[in-house]
Amino acid sequence: MFMNYARLGAITHPRKRPMKTRYAVTMAMIAGIGIGAMAVQGLQAQTKAVYLVTEIDVSNQDAYMKEYSPLAQASIKKAGGKIVAAGLNNIVAVEGPAPKRVVIQQWDSMEAATAWRTGADYKAARVIGDKYAKFHSYAVPAAAP
Repeated sequence: MFMNYARLGAITHPRKRPMKTRYAVTMAMIAGIGIGAMAVQGLQAQTKAVYLVTEIDVSNQDAYMKEYSPLAQASIKKAGGKIVAAGLNNIVAVEGPAPKRVVIQQWDSMEAATAWRTGADYKAARVIGDKYAKFHSYAVPAAAP
């Protein structure tokens, strides 16, 4: 004696029982977990923004500002970077001595920052910059949102 499951909205073979609701829910949960895990991996694989911090000890401020700074800034903009903070002799020391000048740049990824630093435009500017200043740079990845 078989029930007419088609009338109930279940698709089954007439000799087999329909899938019970709890099994359907369990299968849906497993599928959801799998899809969620793939989405998380995809998000983690996306590149993270990077902040490049440069502390600069300027020995000739006039020449630095006239000859080096415009070239460096143009190369940053051209390569897709953004200067988010810069200070010259107005840096407030919170702990330890403050550098004379600090520039903080934002890049879409470490690869983009590296491409800029190794690019011809910045290398040419840096030859000039090295005559007027000493640089100390480091990259900091952006915090997760």
